[in-house]
Amino acid sequence: MTRMLGKLPPRRDRRTLKLGRYTKKLAPAPRECDRTAKVTNLGMMFNDTVGDCTCAAVGHVIQVWTANQGAQYVVPDTSILELYEDVSGYNPQDPSSDQGAVEIDVLNYWRKHPLVGHSLLAYASIKPQATEEIRQAVYYFGAAYVGVALPLTAQNQSGTWTVTSLKGDGAPGSWGGHAVPIVAYDQHTVTFITWGSYQKASWNWLWAYLDECYALLGLDWLGTSGKTPDGFDLATLRMDLAEVSV
Repeated sequence: MTRMLGKLPPRRDRRTLKLGRYTKKLAPAPRECDRTAKVTNLGMMFNDTVGDCTCAAVGHVIQVWTANQGAQYVVPDTSILELYEDVSGYNPQDPSSDQGAVEIDVLNYWRKHPLVGHSLLAYASIKPQATEEIRQAVYYFGAAYVGVALPLTAQNQSGTWTVTSLKGDGAPGSWGGHAVPIVAYDQHTVTFITWGSYQKASWNWLWAYLDECYALLGLDWLGTSGKTPDGFDLATLRMDLAEVSV
């Protein structure tokens, strides 16, 4: 199986809301959370042929949101590719234009242009190594949209990704940048969706290679009730996020 990457280095924007502003008001997330039970048919979303991981991750987040609200929706691969074209300038007729995309460019575009009717209302950044904030993003928001600087060692590790070295093939970014959603966690590992399947990584691995992370607020996750599947009312947070997010 061919595995493409495609996440460009993070670009910071001081206007982006910090999730930590709100987490003080939230109850601690449970030690374990799994949003995958109702998700089926993950799909590759063209990330085996082009570097559209930043957009494929969006499609997987929508899958998780809709599955947990009762009826999973699978974004067509063609719509994921169109999103990548719009955000990055990729032209299928010109392979050299496949240069990847910046995560916040994808998120900002998604906020303004719902993907096949599925909206991103707002997003907030999570500070590096904020374990509790990542847990809260998965538990309260359904997923954490993250960027990792993959090491070459990840190419050949079967099972859970773990840190073997931070030098040579283990150096952050020695393979390249990749965008994935975190959709489950326990005390020892996190679970990504990538390349049409689930991939576990140790928390230590995540801290070694994570270079950006966001909590996403989507209408699909709120559902018709305006509450998350766990009953947390996000109305006030939603308004604040909409005001300050770029």
